[in-house]
Amino acid sequence: MPSLKDLRNRIASVTATRKITKAMQMVAAAKLRRAQTSAEAARPYADKMSAVLSNLAAGQMSGGGEGASPLIAGTGSDKVHLLVVATAERGLCGGFNSSIVRLARQEARKLIDEGKEVKLLTVGKKGHDQLKRDMASRIVDTIEFRGVKSVGYVQAEEVSTKIMEMFEAGEFDVCTLYYAAFKSVISQVPTAHQLIPAKFEVSEDPIFYEYEPDENAILDDLLPRNLTVQVFKALLENAASEQGARMAAMDNATRNAGEMIDGLTLSYNRQRQAQITKELIEIISGAEAL
Repeated sequence: MPSLKDLRNRIASVTATRKITKAMQMVAAAKLRRAQTSAEAARPYADKMSAVLSNLAAGQMSGGGEGASPLIAGTGSDKVHLLVVATAERGLCGGFNSSIVRLARQEARKLIDEGKEVKLLTVGKKGHDQLKRDMASRIVDTIEFRGVKSVGYVQAEEVSTKIMEMFEAGEFDVCTLYYAAFKSVISQVPTAHQLIPAKFEVSEDPIFYEYEPDENAILDDLLPRNLTVQVFKALLENAASEQGARMAAMDNATRNAGEMIDGLTLSYNRQRQAQITKELIEIISGAEAL
């Protein structure tokens, strides 16, 4: 049984931990508001970009896909897959990082079982740390944003540039991005989004427009930009999801610390009362003996 001094030390230690988790919860809540606003603001732009490209792609693919951009039509093969796994640089955010890595790992193993070649590009330290345990040989590169206070278009451009360089070098056929879509503080959904060849939602009755310049010239300019926009959107969703997950995790940790303090305090009081009672009995017994 721990002594009274040990219990006092544990209560003090857990109390200090509760202060830290409470402070982290408040910081995460403040950052979440900004990150959520940025993520929600990026969605309409990314969706509209996809809608425009969907109309352009429908017109280009209506002719059998001849002369279509490789970013839409692909390479004609799907033997080599590049999985871009975007996670956070820090932990202490519940299962946020693990859920994204789990989805990517499941897809990687499925592709490997089908005889496909899998390559991994990790964005964020935590994803790299988890994947290197069993898939270190498949990680081709890692992009980290240490010291960056908030992700921006510059970081998304760095990731998309790396993807385009690998695609133009013929290093993969299909590229899929993994991230967590922000729904709420308690809900972040691991999501897989295929970047190359780009997939668009084409309506049953697409409307064809006449473009100036022609469709190919517009697509040559917009497709690489759309790749950056989709990566940027994913990074913003990740940033909001990370803060939401951290806020929920620190809230749980604060409550658990409070419950632990209550339990330790109860044990301390009981043991202290038992010690006082024992001392009183010894004093009374001694007095009666005299």
